Amino acid sequence: MKESTCTAPAAVRPSERQLTWQRMEFYGFVHFGMNTMTDREWGEGHEDPAGFDPAGLDADQWAAALKSAGMTGVILTCKHHDGFCLWPSDVTSHSVASSPWRGGRGDVVAEVAEAARRHGLRFGIYLSPWDRTEVSYGSGTAYDDFYVAQLTELLTRYGPVFCVWLDGANGEGPNGRRQVYDWERYFAVVRALQPDAVISVCGPDVRWCGNEAGDTRPDEWSVVPRALQDAERTAARSQQADDPAFARRVRSDDRDLGSRVALAGHEDDLVWYPAEVNTSIRPGWFHHPAEDTEVRSVDELFTIYLRAVGGNSCFLLNVPPDRYGRIGDTDVAVLERLGQRIADFRARRIEATATVSSGTPGDLATAWPGGGRTPWRPDDSDELPCVTIALARPRPVEAVVLGEDIEQGQRIEHVVVLGHREGRWTTLAEADAVGYQRILTFPPAETDAVRVEVTRSRGTPVVAWVTTIGAAS
Repeated sequence: MKESTCTAPAAVRPSERQLTWQRMEFYGFVHFGMNTMTDREWGEGHEDPAGFDPAGLDADQWAAALKSAGMTGVILTCKHHDGFCLWPSDVTSHSVASSPWRGGRGDVVAEVAEAARRHGLRFGIYLSPWDRTEVSYGSGTAYDDFYVAQLTELLTRYGPVFCVWLDGANGEGPNGRRQVYDWERYFAVVRALQPDAVISVCGPDVRWCGNEAGDTRPDEWSVVPRALQDAERTAARSQQADDPAFARRVRSDDRDLGSRVALAGHEDDLVWYPAEVNTSIRPGWFHHPAEDTEVRSVDELFTIYLRAVGGNSCFLLNVPPDRYGRIGDTDVAVLERLGQRIADFRARRIEATATVSSGTPGDLATAWPGGGRTPWRPDDSDELPCVTIALARPRPVEAVVLGEDIEQGQRIEHVVVLGHREGRWTTLAEADAVGYQRILTFPPAETDAVRVEVTRSRGTPVVAWVTTIGAAS
């Protein structure tokens, strides 16, 4: 029997930009810049622009590699902490305009933005608030003016931007002072110039998952206390030194952010703040030749994909090009095989008909992937909302994919998946949070029917899709 409801959090809804972002599911990070040339993760600042000359830079190769993995967008590190700009900025000479690359007339940001469009990828920007070269850093308003000028250049010269990714790293400038960022001013500039862009991490739209290892929480909630939007809180938990171990470190003190227990006392001050899982295909974020043999395996990346995209999060995977300006052959091959694994997983969807405990099933059984137009909403009086999918014949099943219609909020608090065989129902999997999408995997089980029961929710659940995935042969 469905447990008593808690309706207040169900009233919190995503913005249109957050909905669009969530549906992207999987996209790429490209860390590239002066650090690539110097074989560093964090540059010191004031590196000689003459060292930037990636003679073979091929943005189309980058975009094609990301696209082959099934990604939908790309975010470029237009400026990292060292302050070197990958575009000819009007407010500093520390940029590609002072380098020998393309005779000083090149623009990496333009080449990547244009390649992304040619390959059907959306384009996003990373602009580090910390700048170890700019002399005004640490001065307060003067540096904010400088940063806003660069942000304006990036948001007005390169077409539509889907994401502005704001890092939390914040060190001292050359004068020994630490800059206190005017976050609200930065946010206002983004809203004015690119109103459809989400502002991620140290921003109000997309929440950092809390680690760089690709680790995911057991249950991810999009409705959380407003205090989690505090950019300074996020910055304090971000990497603050060039520490290689940070990239694989996982905290254990914030595993539950949105259950009833976690929301107790915050019911009147909640926000929609969904999670992004970010990690790199290599140990480092920038390319290092010494890591050419340490590219993550397809199996590991596919597991992260299932847990992130299948855990009410989006997955941001970093793929760094080398100092020549190309993504390595091993990385390209892994990305292509990852895309094949994802496509194969989707292809094993079992065509079937859904019946429901009340209401009409809508597009439930046919909406995934991509979403249908008619979600299922059971009757408000339904004590145990459930969906039953009868298979045409007994067959091994290894996953169930379900999603809520998050335009109506995140409502499901516990769900149970059962398989039917020889007259008996057996529990295959269960979870608390669902949200945009939950992929529940389990050892292959021979079944002739699958049932999904919503045993606890915040108000009446609204389900967008339920799909069964056959076991790999």
